[in-house]
Amino acid sequence: MLKLEELIPALSGVMSVTGFEGTEKEKVKDLLTGYDECVEDTVGNLIFIYRCGRKNAPRILIDTHFDEIGMMVTDIKERGFLSFTRVGGLDVRTLSSADVLVWGDRVVPGVVSSTPPHLAQKGGKREMPDPEDLLIDTGMDTEELKKIVRVGTPVGFAPRYRRLSCRRMVGKGFDNKACAAVAAYALGSVDKQTLAGDVYLVFSVQEEIGGGGIMAGAYGVDPQYAMVIDVNLAFMPGAKTAESVAMQKGPSIARGVTIDKTLRRMTEAMCDRESIPWQPCVAPTYTGTNTEDLHLVRAGIPTVDVGLPLVAMHTYTEELDMGDAEALARLVTAFVTDREIGEVFSC
Repeated sequence: MLKLEELIPALSGVMSVTGFEGTEKEKVKDLLTGYDECVEDTVGNLIFIYRCGRKNAPRILIDTHFDEIGMMVTDIKERGFLSFTRVGGLDVRTLSSADVLVWGDRVVPGVVSSTPPHLAQKGGKREMPDPEDLLIDTGMDTEELKKIVRVGTPVGFAPRYRRLSCRRMVGKGFDNKACAAVAAYALGSVDKQTLAGDVYLVFSVQEEIGGGGIMAGAYGVDPQYAMVIDVNLAFMPGAKTAESVAMQKGPSIARGVTIDKTLRRMTEAMCDRESIPWQPCVAPTYTGTNTEDLHLVRAGIPTVDVGLPLVAMHTYTEELDMGDAEALARLVTAFVTDREIGEVFSC
């Protein structure tokens, strides 16, 4: 298996714009190790199963949504330019001059064109352009481009990853494939005989457009309890402390109305017992994750919500801390091997 600092960019660099999560699914399967079976359901969720080897063992679901924000072609114009619209909550402020890949019959590199400051209108307030007002420049002949790209073709950010000081990593797609990588790394490293039950790691679809994909996946698995792992807003200058969490203090564990109180308390106690750093966060009405969908599946699934601190969410320069990622991996390992939790929620 790859090291965690290698698996995170490898998995985050896979193309998975919402609605096209399965574009490179064979590459995803090859990157993961240790699973006993991989199932793809009708809506496109990839479910990796790790069996404990015991009969009538509880089913534990770990959800890490795998789709990412991106774009979709709406028109092919002259001189190789493409009109596009956003898919998911794209931060428009970061689009100008972004490197992108157009996933047609073959992958076409492009750049989001921007007006040079020399040509920008002088005077007055410059308005932030809508994505529909921008263009992707492919540099290709238009007729040739039309043979490769069509209306509805997905567009994603080009994968570029680099390291900052203090063990920080910067790149695209960490929301939420960094969490998928951490969970896969933890499960691929664990002795399956120590698992508290059969673990179903779901790389779920459609979260970035409002959720729903996990409901189909969870209905099929029918787990006794679950953990949702998603990125969380990390504090940075200008952010409100009450609406963000700190980096380098471990993953967050949410407290809110859609989160099972017993499972949350047991998870917190487990972290304290195992000396895993963690921090609380408040989600009084809505977590912004798949938790709201997951906990209402069937007769209700007890769910705990865990977050990886992330700076610059929904951009192509998202930033995470490897210490937080490693602490999250330890949390996942402890959670899926905790027999006490398994006994309480399998009754």
